[in-house]
Amino acid sequence: MGDILFLAHRIPYPPDRGDKIRGYHILRHLARRKRVHLVALADESRDLKHKGGLDRLIASKAIFWRGKPRWFALLQALARRLPVSITAFEHRGVAQAVETLLAERAIDLIYVFSGQMAQYIPARHPARVIMDFVDMDSAKFEAYGQGWGPSAAMMRREAGLLFSHERSIAARANASLFVSEAEAALFRDRAHAERVHVVENGIDTAFFDPAGAFKRIETMGRLLVFTGQMDYRPNVEAVCWFAESVLPHLRLSHPDVRFAIVGRAPSEPVRALAKLPGVLVTGEVPDVRGWLAAASVSVAPLKLARGIQNKVLEAMAMARPLVASPAAAEGIDHGDTIRVAATVAEMSAAIGGLLDHPAEAAALGARARARVIERYGWDARLAALDALIARPRAERRSAA
Repeated sequence: MGDILFLAHRIPYPPDRGDKIRGYHILRHLARRKRVHLVALADESRDLKHKGGLDRLIASKAIFWRGKPRWFALLQALARRLPVSITAFEHRGVAQAVETLLAERAIDLIYVFSGQMAQYIPARHPARVIMDFVDMDSAKFEAYGQGWGPSAAMMRREAGLLFSHERSIAARANASLFVSEAEAALFRDRAHAERVHVVENGIDTAFFDPAGAFKRIETMGRLLVFTGQMDYRPNVEAVCWFAESVLPHLRLSHPDVRFAIVGRAPSEPVRALAKLPGVLVTGEVPDVRGWLAAASVSVAPLKLARGIQNKVLEAMAMARPLVASPAAAEGIDHGDTIRVAATVAEMSAAIGGLLDHPAEAAALGARARARVIERYGWDARLAALDALIARPRAERRSAA
């Protein structure tokens, strides 16, 4: 039984945003079964300060700073006809660390977390490869490329080149993973790929517990809460649409309601929303649970979303009544535990109905928490990995 090489586009610690949360829990799951060697990039200085937090889990680590300017990655991509998603994550240190580990350690399995890191898969090595795409990124850029102008054209270019990259990597991998059946089905259909599996995201329901120990937020009036990384384009577009279109409509009938945008690194368009009546932009907070607990209604009005949204699972685990767009709800086995609304009128009506009927809202939140406890614990979600980690007997015989 050999070791595992875990390649990550962002150091999966601390687990404080969507990709890092999934990466951390998968890494922890793997480390309970085999020795794991981590090679990862970091793009925030504070992540480097916390990189020792993984030491109790892993056998070794090599973390490299990703400081390449985006403009330079774009020039490289144009010159070499590559996706910017690939050139932005090129790093000689990572390539050398991978080469050294494969030469010096008995690596039996390479777990690649996100398509950007697939460029480091060796051309010739007996290790099995699990490619965790998480989402179909090429489809995201395809959606960005709708419309006219240079920006849309660049998004379409990225979508096409990235899809070719995804398809070629899937052909090389022993298993390709996606976070939801919808994403997996889309990839199977477009790439005609085999060995495609679903490993859904989970949620730590002991941590995200409305009865847990965390600092409570004192609020005035009724509060709507959105949580997320606030320089991420789908989140930015979601809160801008909600604050500029849904909230004014809702405040006609509920003038005391406020909208809190909770999350780190708010971009300039997000910060500008704080000038609107009833809008609060918090920036980074030490613990999102206090804000979720204070929410009269949690909202997830994403127009573009791929896979399973952690923000949705967190709100459900905190027993909050949730109103989500169809895109945000996709992939979540929610049943009658959240409200789904698409238009301004639908979202306003759904939120207004929950504000006007607090008992109904509380019951909705209680059903949501019960659903995630039953369905979305990390151990249950990651159990599917165990069969993929083990080298099949036929492979072991042929390698003997």
